[in-house]
Amino acid sequence: MKLLFVLSLSLIASLAAKGNQWVDLFNGHTLEGWTEKTKEGSFRVEEGVIIGTARSGLGSTFLCSNKDYGDFELEFETKLVDNELNSGVQIRSKTLEPKKGEKYGAVYGPQVEVTGRNFVRNGSGNIYGQGWKTWLTPQESKKAHTFFKDGEWNHFRVVAKGDQITTWINGNEIITTTVPADRHETNPSGFIGLQIHGIKKGTGPFQVAWKNIRIREL
Repeated sequence: MKLLFVLSLSLIASLAAKGNQWVDLFNGHTLEGWTEKTKEGSFRVEEGVIIGTARSGLGSTFLCSNKDYGDFELEFETKLVDNELNSGVQIRSKTLEPKKGEKYGAVYGPQVEVTGRNFVRNGSGNIYGQGWKTWLTPQESKKAHTFFKDGEWNHFRVVAKGDQITTWINGNEIITTTVPADRHETNPSGFIGLQIHGIKKGTGPFQVAWKNIRIREL
């Protein structure tokens, strides 16, 4: 009995350790493990980097992980090749039922903001409610900072645990957002999604890039 008890503890510890391991979401070569769920043909891989291209009048588009995640620690690097572009990374996100003629429905869920529109008082790292048309980080609590670097790779860290989402950029803690109860109830888990924000007709093309995307489930 003692031997069985020790073996059981060993197995539990082994499984727990395995569950806490970092997993690469991007293999550096292909988009295996990801699916474009809105406009297709907007993402490609070049020299170990995922590049997303915003084209005139195309609208927002998303590259989504095939696996869903609930509580996790996520790290990625991103660069706005063109700082006119707005972007973001979806977490715990889902799609609505597709309308007639659509392959996938609209994406909705929490989004970690990535913006190049103002590098003096930057809003990257705050949490927007994609598809809900509202900020999950309250307007009065949104953090403005200078941690996001124009034309450079920026390292993001995101910890989502329960209804709390905390973000860091380049080692600097940005903010902890409490997701409203009704939003957390519908989206306790979901896919990770790379967003290319839609741009006005007659502008672009603009590009955004990602690399070193990894996740550790909690």
